[in-house]
Amino acid sequence: MDLVFFDIECASVYKTSAKICAFGYVVCDENFNIIKKEDILINPKGAFHLTDSKGEHGLVLPYKYADFKKYPDFRAVYPKIRSLLEDKGNIVAGHATYNDVNYLNLETRRFSLPSFKFEFSDTQLLYMTMTGGYSRQYGLEYITKDLNVEFTPHRAADDAYATMRIAEAMCRSHGCGFPALEKLFNLTRGKIENYSIAKPTTSGFSEFAQKQREAKEERSRARRDFYIYLSRKKRRHEGRLKGVVFNFARCIEDDLSLSEPLLDKIYAAGGTYTQKLNHCNIYVAPEGDSSTRTRSAVLREELRIITLDELGEMLNEQ
Repeated sequence: MDLVFFDIECASVYKTSAKICAFGYVVCDENFNIIKKEDILINPKGAFHLTDSKGEHGLVLPYKYADFKKYPDFRAVYPKIRSLLEDKGNIVAGHATYNDVNYLNLETRRFSLPSFKFEFSDTQLLYMTMTGGYSRQYGLEYITKDLNVEFTPHRAADDAYATMRIAEAMCRSHGCGFPALEKLFNLTRGKIENYSIAKPTTSGFSEFAQKQREAKEERSRARRDFYIYLSRKKRRHEGRLKGVVFNFARCIEDDLSLSEPLLDKIYAAGGTYTQKLNHCNIYVAPEGDSSTRTRSAVLREELRIITLDELGEMLNEQ
């Protein structure tokens, strides 16, 4: 049983297209002895439009872009890549592998080629499960630094090599081979077939995702109940807070035991509340809050921003 670690670089990536320019892979045996390492360069048949994970320009690949025109396009290398990934004697893995599998899927659609059909593992997911760090996506650079693995970014074969070394480091720390590591963390491999992709998962990540969904649903219910409560408030024509329009940070709105009594006091004093940040003249947020709404509020120079304690003092004034 050999292990195949692969990585893909693209000239451009959009929601419905990914023009692959490099397919890098490393084949090793079960003891991580390298059998083959190769960069397959591909003519992307399109312009380079390189962005980082945030969609911002500035990402640079360590290749001479003009050279890519000399290489064959994806159709020519498809048989070799397919043979490598679909070999039943190989375990296929990558870093955030779903993304690369999706790039392959988009290219097969672009060139009207048959769908790939193989299962795949994911070292990023295994690392997240090993560390319990499910709340963020860990890049290759972060993980290699944490595990003391050498890393040269963005040359596809080197990324694949770093991914292999990450797998090796995790296996070494647990005294097992790669299949046993997958079993240890209850990993279910992802799969592509008939242009449809199922993501890999682990029991730990599934539990985390379920809790996240439940928390999101609870926040949605709280938000709905808050705005229903708000819709029933009647504005007073007089009061010491007449003309004062409040807006809260989202975390305050979602805590109904806190937000509803505050609304009562605001309206009793003649103030009002708006759902729109741009319509308020006082914004209330806990100290240290860095939510999207609060960051937007900070950008409004004319807006007065106060803490919950300051709001309490304002509402308790006679």
